[in-house]
Amino acid sequence: MTYVIAEPCINTKDTACVDVCPVDCIHPRKDEADFEKETMLYIDPEVCIDCGACEPACPVQAIFPQDLVPEKWAQYTQINADWYKNRT
Repeated sequence: MTYVIAEPCINTKDTACVDVCPVDCIHPRKDEADFEKETMLYIDPEVCIDCGACEPACPVQAIFPQDLVPEKWAQYTQINADWYKNRT
């Protein structure tokens, strides 16, 4: 399982979650070229270790365990995965 960043992150991009992630699976970071053009952050489902450190760090409650993403934001599971697929 993985964690998913959903709609509340749009136009917020608070990087507190990036700072607490032990495996560097949340991008783009502030020092990456994509940071300014993106409207939100994304969790790489292939790298996430399901530790949950990011969830309480998010000030806008945008991070959910994959199986608990609210139905109205279910599409963000695929949006997060697709962002990483399109980076390569």
